[in-house]
Amino acid sequence: MDSTALRDTPPGAGEDAPAESARRQRTRARLLDAALDVFAEHGVRAASVEMIAEAAGFTRGAFYSNFSSKEELFFALMEREKAMRLEQLTTGVEQFLTPLVGSGGTDLDDRQVVATITRILELQSDDRRWWLVQAEFQLLALRDHTIAADYLRYHDGFFSELTEIVVAALASARRRFTIDPEEAVRVIAQLCAEGEARAVLGDDARSFPERLSESVPAVLLALTERV
Repeated sequence: MDSTALRDTPPGAGEDAPAESARRQRTRARLLDAALDVFAEHGVRAASVEMIAEAAGFTRGAFYSNFSSKEELFFALMEREKAMRLEQLTTGVEQFLTPLVGSGGTDLDDRQVVATITRILELQSDDRRWWLVQAEFQLLALRDHTIAADYLRYHDGFFSELTEIVVAALASARRRFTIDPEEAVRVIAQLCAEGEARAVLGDDARSFPERLSESVPAVLLALTERV
């Protein structure tokens, strides 16, 4: 077990600073990975700092050198998940949509839209642990007003960035939402979340795109129009 509690790099560290920063990033990553496992197995409320630190191979001191609380760690986990999913979406748009529409934009028919969305869905993470943990943390936020404000800020920020990507992608395909764009994106996201919840409850072995390749494109088409 690594018993070294990481500290901020002292002034004058010079060439040691990049190495210290890299070590700190690796430590944080290991703590986040361990937290996801522990939260999924034991629940967010039942999981302790000691359990997370031990699962990561660190001491309690190492944990508090990187996170002030279990809640701060969870928000860092949410930020990492957000960044990963937005990156996966951007990659999917660049790989599967951009070559079809080109730089000037092209009107796609419904069949092309459905096929493109299905391929983009295939790049999305299919880790059911995350859906389980996120649902539990939402319940925790509903019960604790000290967490609720930060939880709402996270979600509002996520949907703002997500909507920007989706609206730009639709514009390149010469489509637009028929209702408020962010509300439309939230409807589609809720559809995905509901699908994942049903998959966990029903032990559905199908992959993420297999479960949603019919409903998500259909809802997107229903909420958009050609321009």
